[in-house]
Amino acid sequence: MARISEIEEDGGDPTLKAVFDRQREMFGGLLNPTKVMAHCPPILRAAQLLGASIEQSGQLPKALLPLVYVRVATINGCPF
Repeated sequence: MARISEIEEDGGDPTLKAVFDRQREMFGGLLNPTKVMAHCPPILRAAQLLGASIEQSGQLPKALLPLVYVRVATINGCPF
């Protein structure tokens, strides 16, 4: 049983609406970390900006990023 409830509706929050719409379009649903971080939209937005910054930094080759994502998902026992 989850100890933190998951939020699946944006409740009219524009930050959550944008994030939720994008993830539903990309993945067909919401990712679990998003549903948990949705309790605090500013933290959710900051976490997304951090991820985007890592991708845009050029520190990792673009072709390597999907492999990193798959590996992290595998380590965490999550489907990708």
